[in-house]
Amino acid sequence: MFRFIFSFFGGIFSLLTLGAIMAGLGLGGIFYAYGRDLPSIEVLAQYTPATISRVYSAEGRIIDEFATERRIFVPAEEIPDTVKHAFVSAEDQNFYTHPGYDVRGMAAAFVDAIESRGRDIRGASTITQQVMKNFLLDGSRTAERKIKELILATRIERALDKEHILELYLNEIFLGQNSFGVAAAAQTYYNKPLSDLTPAEAAYLAALAQRPGTLHPVRDHDDAIARRNYVLGRMAEDGYITQDQLSEARPEPLRTVQSGDIEPFRRSLPPRDYFTDEIRRQLSARYSEEEFFTGGLSVRATIDPELQAVAAQALQRALEEFDRGQGVWRGTGVTLPAEALADEEAWRAALASADVPRDIALESEWLPAVVLDIADQSLFVGIEGVPLEGGEPQVVPRDDISWLRGDFFDNFEVGDVVMVRRMITDSDGSFIRWTLRQVPEIEGAFMAMDVNTGRVLAIQGGFSYQHSVFNRATQAYRQPGSAFKPFVYAAALDSGYTPATIIVDAPIEITSGGEIWRPQNASNQFYGPTPLRTGIEQSRNLMTVRLAQEIGMDTVAEYAERFGVYDNLQQVLSSALGADETTLFRIVAAYAMFANGGERVEPTLVDRVQDRFGNTIYRHDPRSCDDCSLESLPPGEAPHIRSNRDRIMNAVTAYQLTSMMEGVVQRGTAARAINLPVPIAGKTGTTNDAKDVWFVGFSSNIAAGCYIGYDTPRSIPGGSGGGVCAPVFQEFMAEAIQSYGGGPFNVPADCQFIKIDRFTGARLPSSASGPNVVAECFRAGEEPLFGITFDGGFAMAADLPLVDEVRASSRNVTTSTGETATVGPKPSYGALSSGGLY
Repeated sequence: MFRFIFSFFGGIFSLLTLGAIMAGLGLGGIFYAYGRDLPSIEVLAQYTPATISRVYSAEGRIIDEFATERRIFVPAEEIPDTVKHAFVSAEDQNFYTHPGYDVRGMAAAFVDAIESRGRDIRGASTITQQVMKNFLLDGSRTAERKIKELILATRIERALDKEHILELYLNEIFLGQNSFGVAAAAQTYYNKPLSDLTPAEAAYLAALAQRPGTLHPVRDHDDAIARRNYVLGRMAEDGYITQDQLSEARPEPLRTVQSGDIEPFRRSLPPRDYFTDEIRRQLSARYSEEEFFTGGLSVRATIDPELQAVAAQALQRALEEFDRGQGVWRGTGVTLPAEALADEEAWRAALASADVPRDIALESEWLPAVVLDIADQSLFVGIEGVPLEGGEPQVVPRDDISWLRGDFFDNFEVGDVVMVRRMITDSDGSFIRWTLRQVPEIEGAFMAMDVNTGRVLAIQGGFSYQHSVFNRATQAYRQPGSAFKPFVYAAALDSGYTPATIIVDAPIEITSGGEIWRPQNASNQFYGPTPLRTGIEQSRNLMTVRLAQEIGMDTVAEYAERFGVYDNLQQVLSSALGADETTLFRIVAAYAMFANGGERVEPTLVDRVQDRFGNTIYRHDPRSCDDCSLESLPPGEAPHIRSNRDRIMNAVTAYQLTSMMEGVVQRGTAARAINLPVPIAGKTGTTNDAKDVWFVGFSSNIAAGCYIGYDTPRSIPGGSGGGVCAPVFQEFMAEAIQSYGGGPFNVPADCQFIKIDRFTGARLPSSASGPNVVAECFRAGEEPLFGITFDGGFAMAADLPLVDEVRASSRNVTTSTGETATVGPKPSYGALSSGGLY
């Protein structure tokens, strides 16, 4: 009997033992088979998650940020214990004790699934397993993936400590609202650093780990509160908070950015503009778009925020004044449906979603509004963010839109979305009334840069970035017209010409492609033999064409390409008048080389770029400072900056050209618009039929330029570089000079000054004075030749009708702003465009 019993139980034991051995061997075989080709956990040692790239001003303020996944990496030692404990309690109570997987948790999840007959299936993955899934595996829900997850979790627990694993988890996890990691989520929901979070706030973030898409603080408010309080209860149960803290935290309301209780972080940043978007474009090209959006780059921008605002306002003012002078209403093109006007709540909601710009602050902030009623003498509007006055809409009086042509009622309909701003007094900024505004159809660009370092201080690529992100300063290729002429004159000066050289201003006929081209001056007049200086001051087309013919278009092209204005200039004479297309960015950078004495300078919007580890991977300024480390310098002595820049132009040539361009501002085509307290040199540009108008100029330390024209080129009525663009330069530089100063242009040691008559080019005695006397710089040791006349190889008729400079230089017209500008009549250029007029 006993033998039978022992035999029976012995058999059972053997069977169980054999079964256990076979199960172990089978399980081992499964783990071996799945564990052979798993990714190495060494990948986690080089963890470089996609993080936010940020752009900083020179003062260290964040001005923009770019990211595909909004993540701010925070090392484990900087994550508060409250945050760590909230996630451990919510997701993995046994995290600090289990070996990577939690047998009790898996068993409990299995029991719950059985008891609910499959309705209550919850995950039993530990934090370690979730790290493996996120980093090294796909997100599939299969038995194979679960086995691999367990294998890797066991391995990583042996390779990394718990704090390192938790660091990976808390920086990688998605918590809704495009927020990855706890630091980004704290900023997104609470606009706080992690160190300032309360237990209740940390508990809500931990609650989001399970269901980030269904615990929105507004849409799913009650569920969010319930799950948050559940996490708080688990934290108290695990001993991470006290019962008093639990009692205090549970009744707390869920105040978040999304509920409108907290200002969003983005609101503390200035609106994205052309400057930071151009940084994105350029750095994406340099490092790849993926690296820029995910690499956590720290970018120090060259922007001067105050001057950027001045540049935007100056350009916007010029564009709006011209647009209003046309008397045409276009509006925003957006009309709200009738049902959206049923009540205030409805139209406010519809207006908030209207796609109109909200980044314009010309004079005062421009606000979207909807037309609610039209009366004989008034327009009644509801304005975004502005309460009704006694329950009634705001009023725009009929007088405000007297600038519009046609009948008032033909321009507006109830439901139209319009732009308005507060009209305020200049003296104290007090409110006068609401005034109607519209984004101009005409566009333009402005740019300013330091002539010595290349640092771009301001760049405005259009009227409004939110209206059009196309950056006309860097992306719009347009004819520069006469703004290109300085490069022709630079090539001539380096070829042996002087500012006193006489060039014939007379008719020319050029045959090209079977067509005859007869370029003319803006005045339709001819002036005969004229000094080179007067040719650029008065922007003489015929002199420029003759000069280009004399020195050769190959020489002109070489200079244009050397300065970076063009990559490959067409070697035809019309190109000498700016017929080829280029960008404002290139033209301003080239003018900066005139200003700094002929040294190459590369324009940049970025001073420095650092990677996520703080290593500098780009630095713009290669110059070195010999004595910047000295504690003190002798009074009045500045540190010595050693430059290793290439010289691309003779210093004497640069000064001669600068002096001639000073004449453009003092008595030439820009004389009426520019009046600044420091020496200024520059050049206007106006193309055929005034389709593009320019002014580019510089002081001793800042170069700036303006371009204005329609995106689809067409004539600008009454437009000229001096009348439309030069005032933008004037407004900007008036402010820039207050910050950056300015002084006389540097005179090279090789200059010898001789006085000449600027009308005839004749040499004058050193005692001569008067409006016709100019002290010209000539190269030291080279005796200038006077009296030689160049005609470019074109014949000049003996009976050529010539006129004097004073009588025929220009005519006066009234611009759209009511001001007077000096322009010339539009000449006919035959079948071949000439590019520049004046």
